Amino acid sequence: MSGEATRRFVRRYVIAGLLVWVPILVTVLVVRFILDLMDQTLLLLPASVRPETLLGIHIPGLGLVLAVLLLIFTGMLVSNIIGRSLVGLWEDLMNRIPFVRALYSGVKSFSTTILSNQGNSFKKVLLIEYPRKGAWSVGFQTAGDLPLISAHTGEPMVCVFIPTTPNPTSGFIVMVPRSQAIELDMSIDAAMKMIVTLGVVVPPAPTP
Repeated sequence: MSGEATRRFVRRYVIAGLLVWVPILVTVLVVRFILDLMDQTLLLLPASVRPETLLGIHIPGLGLVLAVLLLIFTGMLVSNIIGRSLVGLWEDLMNRIPFVRALYSGVKSFSTTILSNQGNSFKKVLLIEYPRKGAWSVGFQTAGDLPLISAHTGEPMVCVFIPTTPNPTSGFIVMVPRSQAIELDMSIDAAMKMIVTLGVVVPPAPTP
């Protein structure tokens, strides 16, 4: 076997191996990061009743179980009159602190919009001409009604979040005329997958 044939042989099977192991390793690392992050909730427990103290070993994932139980308990608590009253008192306290007031109200509004079934935020994938004419970007509609901005521009405007790649948790927002935003026949998951993979994984064309 010649040197060139040997290089092609090695390259072929190295790439085949990478295609198997890279997704596995990345998935394992991400899941491990999430589990380690969730395990930090165990610090809420007294040291004497933590699993490591009672069992003598560290079991990954117990923090996730505690976090889910805590969320369920909190949801049950705020679903009655007493719980809602306590939340109201807490929000009233937060609204009295200047800097915290803006941060808390903004995060609460964002969480309410994203986690509830109301509104159209992050339910439409849009194609807009950005950052210059002739260049197009994929974004997510976060607001479909901007009356204040529309009054100044003279036409209906929409707010679009354009995530960065490969980290879609950061990005920026742009306001564009509704007539210039093209709604794509693409799911949020498919668009996010395309962004995370730097455009390598592209959704197939829609079936006629």
